[in-house]
Amino acid sequence: MIRSPLNPLLVVSATVAALVALPVASVLTNILSGGTGATWSHLATTVLPDYIANTLVLCLTVGVGVVVVGVGTAWLTTMHSFPGRRVFEWALVLPLAMPAYVLAYVYTDFLQFVGPLQTFLRESFGWSKADYWFPEVRSLGGAVGMFVFVLYPYVYLLTRTAFIERASGMLEASRTLGLGPWRSFFRVSLPLARPAVAAGAALALMETLADYGTVSYFGVQTFTTGIYRAWFSLGDRIAAAQLAAALLGFVTLLLLIERISRGRSRFYNTTARNRPRSGQRLLGWRAWLASTLCALPLAIGFVLPAGLLLRLALANGDARFGEHFFVMVRNSFVLAGLTAAIAVSLAVLLAYGARLAKGLPARALNRLVSLGYAVPGSVIAVGVLIPVSRLDIWLAGQWQDWFGSNPGLLLTGGIAALIYAYLVRFLAVALQAVSTSLAKITPNMDDAARGLGLGQGATLRRVHLPILRSSLFTAGLLVFVDVMKELPATLVMRPFDFDTLATQAYTLASDERLAEAASASLAIVVVGLLPLIALSRQISRSHR
Repeated sequence: MIRSPLNPLLVVSATVAALVALPVASVLTNILSGGTGATWSHLATTVLPDYIANTLVLCLTVGVGVVVVGVGTAWLTTMHSFPGRRVFEWALVLPLAMPAYVLAYVYTDFLQFVGPLQTFLRESFGWSKADYWFPEVRSLGGAVGMFVFVLYPYVYLLTRTAFIERASGMLEASRTLGLGPWRSFFRVSLPLARPAVAAGAALALMETLADYGTVSYFGVQTFTTGIYRAWFSLGDRIAAAQLAAALLGFVTLLLLIERISRGRSRFYNTTARNRPRSGQRLLGWRAWLASTLCALPLAIGFVLPAGLLLRLALANGDARFGEHFFVMVRNSFVLAGLTAAIAVSLAVLLAYGARLAKGLPARALNRLVSLGYAVPGSVIAVGVLIPVSRLDIWLAGQWQDWFGSNPGLLLTGGIAALIYAYLVRFLAVALQAVSTSLAKITPNMDDAARGLGLGQGATLRRVHLPILRSSLFTAGLLVFVDVMKELPATLVMRPFDFDTLATQAYTLASDERLAEAASASLAIVVVGLLPLIALSRQISRSHR
C-alpha cells in the first residue's frame, strides 16, 4: 500500500495552530493550579465580585447600545433617502479608527470640572461648583458610552450589508400584505438580519472584554484590570492566569450564546430580486430627524474627539515631541510592520494549504487559528509569558553551559515574544481576508497551471499572488492598524524602556497629562483612518 506524501503546507498549518493554541492552553492549565490560594482567596473575597458584576453590566449595556445605534443607523441609511445620507453611508464607519481608550482621554479632558465645557457653563451663567450637577465621565456609565460610540460600526457594517443583500422582493411582498414600514422592519427585515446583528454585537463585546485602557483609566474594576494588577502589583503570575481563564470563560460563553441564539434557523434569499432599494424619501422634520440621528453617533464617536485631539496637540502637545516621539513612532511601526508581514505570509500558507488539502483537517486547523482573535490581549499576554519565560530561562542556562556567558532573556527581553503575542491575536484578521479572496479564484486556474507544468509553489507565485495583491495589502493594513492600537498585551510584554504610541498615550493620560497624550493619540487615529476610508468607500461604491 503506497502512502501519499505528507503535505508540507498541512504541517505548517498544524504547527501554526499549535503555537496559537499554546497561550490559551497555558492559561487553562493554571485554573486548578495550587500554591496561590492566599492570593486567589484575597481576590475572591475583595474584588472578584466587582470584576464579575462590572463585566456583566458592561456586556449587557454595551450590547444593547451598539445594537440600537448600529441597527438604527443601518436601517436609516439603507432604506431611506434624506439630506447627507450618501456621506453617512461611509462616514458612520469612521469611529472604528478611534480606540476606546483615546476617546476616554479626550472626553475626560473635555468634560472634567476644569475642562472647556464646564468652564464655559460657569462663565456663561455665573455658576459655582455647588450651583449645578454634572455627570461624572470617569465611571462605569462613562465607560459604556465610550464603548458604544466606538464599537457600534461593527453592527452597522454587518447589518447594513444584510439589509442590502436580503431580497427586496420580501419587503415588497410584506407591503402587499398590508404591513407598514415599521411592521415590515420588525417582522421581515430585522429577523432576516439577526445573524448579522448578533455577529456584530459579538465582535463589539469581545472588544469590550479585551479592553484595558478605558476601564483602567476610568477606575472600573474588570477582569482585564484584575489580570494586570495580579501580575504586576501582586507579582502572582498564577493568579493572573486564573483570572485570565475566567475572562476566557466569559468570551466562550458569549460565543456560545451567539451560536445558540441562531438555533436551527436558516436565512436564505429565495428570489433574485435583491437589487438595492432607492430608499423611501423622507421630507420635512422626518428628514432632518434622520440626519440628526445619524450625525449624533458620528459626531460623538469621531468628529468631536478628533477635533479636540487636534486642538490639544496644536495648543500643547507632547513636551517630548522631538526625538523621543519619533523613537516611539519607529517602535510602533517596527512592531506593526513586522507583525503584518509575518501574519500575511502565514495567512497565505494557511489558506493555500487548505485549498490544496480540500479536507476537514486543514479547515479545522484554520478555524483553530482563527479563534485567537476572540481571545483578549491580556489573556494572550499571560499565556505567552508563562511558557516563553520558562523557555528563556532554559535557553539562558544552556547558553551558559555551552559558551560560559549569560546572554540574558533572548525572547522576552526583546520584541520576539511580543510579536508572537500579536500574531496569536491578529493572525485571524489576515487569514480571513486572504481566505475570502482566494476562495473567489476558480479551481480551473489551478488545473490550467498544472497542465502547463507548474508545481504548487510556482502556481502560488505566478498565478495566485498577482491576483491576491490587493487583498494581501488590505490584510496587512488591517493587522498593522490593529497592532498600532493594541494596548493590554503591549503594556504587559514590552521590553524595558520600549515605548510605543499606545503605551505613551496611556502613561501620560494615567499621569493626568492629557494634553501631552494628544500627540500620540492623534497619530494612532490618523493611522487607523487609512484602511477605514478605503474600506468604507469600497463598500459604498459596491452597493450603489
